[in-house]
Parts: sequence; C-alpha cells; structure tokens
Amino acid sequence: MRPFKLGFIGAGFVAHFHAAALKSTRVADLAGVFAPKGADSLQAYAKANGIGDCEIYDSIEELCNNVDSVSIVAPNFARIDIMGAIADAVKKGAPLKGIICEKPLGRTLKEAKQLVEIAKQTKLPTAYFENQIHMKAIKSALKQLGPQQAAMGPIALARSAEEHGGPHEGWFWDPTQQGGGVLSDMGCHSIAVSWFVLNPLGTAPDFLKPVSINADVGLLKWGQPKYRKDLLDRMGVDYTKTPAEDFATGMVTFENPDTGQRVKAQFTNSWMYDKQGLRLLMDGLGPGYAFEVNTLKSPLEIFIGDEAAEACADAEMALEKATASRGLLTVQPNEPDLYGYLDEIEDAVAAFKQGKDALLNFEYGLEITRLCQAGYLSAETGKTIDLTDPKTDKELDSYVSLIAQGKAQEQLNVK
Repeated sequence: MRPFKLGFIGAGFVAHFHAAALKSTRVADLAGVFAPKGADSLQAYAKANGIGDCEIYDSIEELCNNVDSVSIVAPNFARIDIMGAIADAVKKGAPLKGIICEKPLGRTLKEAKQLVEIAKQTKLPTAYFENQIHMKAIKSALKQLGPQQAAMGPIALARSAEEHGGPHEGWFWDPTQQGGGVLSDMGCHSIAVSWFVLNPLGTAPDFLKPVSINADVGLLKWGQPKYRKDLLDRMGVDYTKTPAEDFATGMVTFENPDTGQRVKAQFTNSWMYDKQGLRLLMDGLGPGYAFEVNTLKSPLEIFIGDEAAEACADAEMALEKATASRGLLTVQPNEPDLYGYLDEIEDAVAAFKQGKDALLNFEYGLEITRLCQAGYLSAETGKTIDLTDPKTDKELDSYVSLIAQGKAQEQLNVK
C-alpha cells in the first residue's frame, strides 16, 4: 500500500518535533516541505531517519500537488496567507485529502474565523493539532477511571500547567507577531486538555459548554532590566517597547448541557520555569478518585558533574527547553510520543483516509482561540467574562488585546 504523504509548511522547531514523531509510526511519510528557511535541515533529518524523502518545493501550490495532506507548522502571523495559498491550490486541482494546522488556530478570534471559512471553501477535512489531548497518559487515565466515572460521576475539577524557560525564536516572544505571550502560546494547551478531561465519558471534545472565564497575567521575570537586556541581545525583542506576559493563570467554568452541573478548569502557564526543562503537570479530581500526570517524572535520570559537563554540547538532548547540562537531569527517551505528537498524527491520517475531520477540527481550534482571547479580555479588564452573553461574542469578534498590539507597558507594569 502506498504510504500516506505528509507535507510540511514550515521547518522550524515544531516541524522537527512532528518529524521526530514520525520515527515511531509508519502511518505516513514526510514527503515534502515548503519553508523560507530550514528546509535543507528538515530534509536531511527525514532522510537520515528513514521517515521520507522530504522533497523541497518552491511553492505551497507545488507542495499541495505532491502530497496527501499539508501540515501548517509555520509562524502564527503567516497562517492566513498560507491557508489562502492552500485554498487556491485546491481550486486548481491539488489532490489533498486534508489540512492540518498546529495550535493556535489564530492570533485573534477574527483570524481564527477566517481560517475556518477558508478551510470550508476547500471542502476538505481538517485537523487542529493540540497534542496534549492525545497524550497516552491522559487517554490511559480516562480509560482506567472509566468505571469510577460511570459509578460516581464525571471529573469535577481539572488543573493543567505547562511551564518552561521561554521559546526558541524571536517571533514567539514578540506579541505583535505571536498574538500575545504565554497565554496565547501555551494557555491554549492547558485550557484544551482540561476541557477534554472534564467532558463525561463518550462525549465530544466540546460537549461541555463554557460559562465564564477569569484570568490574570503578569510579566514577572522577563520584564526585569537584566532579563530584558538578555532577551533583546538574544532574540532582538525589546520588552520595554512591546512586552508580553510570561505568566498566566485562570479558571474556566463549564456546564453540562444535559444535567446543568458546573465544573472547573484551572490553568497556569509560564516562561519562567527554570528547572530541568519543560514540565506538563495535569490532574483531575472526581468524587472518590483522581489522576495526576507529571512529565518530569521519568524512569531515566542522569547525573553529570561539573568537570564532565564540559563535554555536553546541547542541554536539550535530555529534555525540551532544558537549561542545564549538569547536575541531576530528567531524561525522556521519547518526548514526541510522551507529549502526544505521535497519536495526533495517527488520528489525523486515519480520519483523512476516511474523508472525515480529525478528533479535533478547525472549528474546535476556533473555540480554543475564543477562550484564550476571553482570558486576555478578563486580565485586561479585571473582570470575569460571561461566555454565555451574546455581547461577549460581539466584543471578541473585533478584540485585539493590548498585549497583542504591543501596548501593554502599563498593564504589565513595565517601567
């Protein structure tokens, strides 16, 4: 059987993570890439690891004509133009079976709606890539607690945190390009996975209806003069002029439309977590039962002393966003599988082969964008946002946070 051919639009950090996930599955080959930079490196990685030829194409149209599905793993600010080019290729006869978009779907609700509308014009299935929902640890926890949920009732409180020391590239730090700070970058993960585990067994990922959100943000580390200078020197981003939040926390209330029961999702995210590296911490509490996931708990630990540390060239060989190359290191042997990248690829490919949307489609991504933007509105106004009020939807349709506009010096107390 001919392998399913994936094509990447973008060749940066997350593209390499998805490529690494393909080493653990044979459902698809990395057949091609279009990217302004990094394509050569991605192609070399693909060939060295036997995951596909990864031909380099000069245009999105050319890529679309030579693969079964394209995956948008390009920067947030380029998404609208990319989707337009994909739609144009499909109109001209490109034989695509589906379109994938890495989170977040849009920097604003308006952008996310544009992406949904362009995708509808293509009449193709879609997949919104939110990897944490696909984590084996999450799926195993829900399966193991199935009998308890059936007997005692669903999970009532979910808490999720994603934290690390900060992004790899300058555009991630620039709120005018990324769409915000850590809430836009990682809050989408935490809100989505909490919503997912709160849904009663057997229901859709958006079964529970959002009722309200209350959020707070801050610039706690990277607004200090020392770290502002470091950020400017390394990334070319000036947080005296265009600051973004490096900490976000909040609570989303959901309601079961059948029973009226309300449940809570608490999220916390930061770019100031300077321990072993990226940490995903999640738990769910139900009546008489609970689960907890902590990705810094690994069966493998390594210790490197000061003298031996000089031989280590790359701290991230141990863990994504690791900032140390000595001491006691947590090592995850297969991060792409741990974080759910492998499973979300398999889900999308299986769905596209059947002509269906993936578990999470662009419309779901739109709802996550709505919740994140409502979080920014809450933090900006100091109010709990009523998500059931039609006036909220109208306001969010044209809302661009002060942070995303690069005008949040006062809000984030930058002096």
